[in-house]
Amino acid sequence: MSVAGPPGPVMDRDEVDRALVRLDAEHEAIETSLLALQDHAGRRLLEGARLTGTTHERWLGTEAQITLLWTYFDAYAGALNTAREVRERRRWPNRDDLLELTRLLRGQSVTVAGGSSSGAAPSITGPAKLTEQFTLEELVARMNDLYAHSLDMVVAADAVWSALPARIDLLAAELQRTRQLAHSVGVRPGEHPSGDDLERITRELTALREQVVSDPLAFWQPTRGSSAPGGGRPHTDRYDHAARALEDVRREIDAVLTVRQDAEARLGRLRDVLSRADRTLAEARSARGEVLAKIAASEVPAVSGPPTALQEQLAMAADYRRNAQWHRLSPLLESLEEKAEDELLRARESLTAVTAPLAVRAELRGRLDAYKAKVARHGLAEDPVLIERYDAARRMLWSAPCDLRVAEQAVLRYQQAAADALTPRVPHQGGPTDRRGEA
Repeated sequence: MSVAGPPGPVMDRDEVDRALVRLDAEHEAIETSLLALQDHAGRRLLEGARLTGTTHERWLGTEAQITLLWTYFDAYAGALNTAREVRERRRWPNRDDLLELTRLLRGQSVTVAGGSSSGAAPSITGPAKLTEQFTLEELVARMNDLYAHSLDMVVAADAVWSALPARIDLLAAELQRTRQLAHSVGVRPGEHPSGDDLERITRELTALREQVVSDPLAFWQPTRGSSAPGGGRPHTDRYDHAARALEDVRREIDAVLTVRQDAEARLGRLRDVLSRADRTLAEARSARGEVLAKIAASEVPAVSGPPTALQEQLAMAADYRRNAQWHRLSPLLESLEEKAEDELLRARESLTAVTAPLAVRAELRGRLDAYKAKVARHGLAEDPVLIERYDAARRMLWSAPCDLRVAEQAVLRYQQAAADALTPRVPHQGGPTDRRGEA
């Protein structure tokens, strides 16, 4: 370790004392940082974990860097102790002491054996050498560099482990509750798409947790432009995707639960609607027979039979409810509710179409009786023409089968006769006015 001479001007006593104070402070700061790194929870987890992938590769280099850090620190502490011993020889150091102190404090006085060959990253320590020589300032800069790289890796891994596994475990617990609920309502793998989704989410969460634990750095996203150790954040894309998929399944199961709660009431309403449709069709068939018997020369539409297909689907829906197949019951109920309303509307339209001739006959009967009452109020009830035409129209309307076209003409003739009879007569000049026809 002999040198040709001191590196630069020889330091005086005050310069030596100030340098020792500064180096002592740096020594204490470096020691504190190294001890904190040694006790860091992330470093302890890295030492005990079965690492894979990127984390495994980087941890091999980081372990070597931490080992080298302690080697450098021991060399730094040894050189500093040597300088203190030389300074403590005399209160007023002589020139030889100052020459040696200048060499120790400013020269390349620290020799580290096999520093680069211990496994540190080449980008930090340079190419492999058997020994390296440093000044104390160079050694501090080298330790700071190694410390920053080591701490960056440890903090990143610890940040991922602190963020993701706990969230994955909470989501897995929610997934388990959802699976139990899904099973209770018949949402099972192979029987319902949501059951298959739950199986897929389960596999994804299991694989995700294993990878997060063994390779946390695969889920670390550094902040661009940041030089601070641990600058970045865990990226949670896969976790977020699984959480959204589980939420979609939960909404589907909630819909199925709603079906289970309302199934009996909805089935009851469906039975009632279809029953009303059946009764309406039965009434239409009965009315059609009456129309054919009582109305002549009229086109009467045919009436279809009861909706057997809907009854079969209703029976199937009831069977789904008994067997708790809610996922199948839900779409079937929605379809049946729409079809049942359509069927009731069709039955009502059929009844209206079939009974139209009877409605026409009833309207003619009402019109005939209304005119008869009007004529009677005006004192013309005994008019022989009106009596004759009324009886003719009445026989046609109250006989079976009734020809509506002929009956309508008879009613019109009676109306005309009644109108003529109620028209005021033109009085003789100078005589009284006949007001019997005035309303």
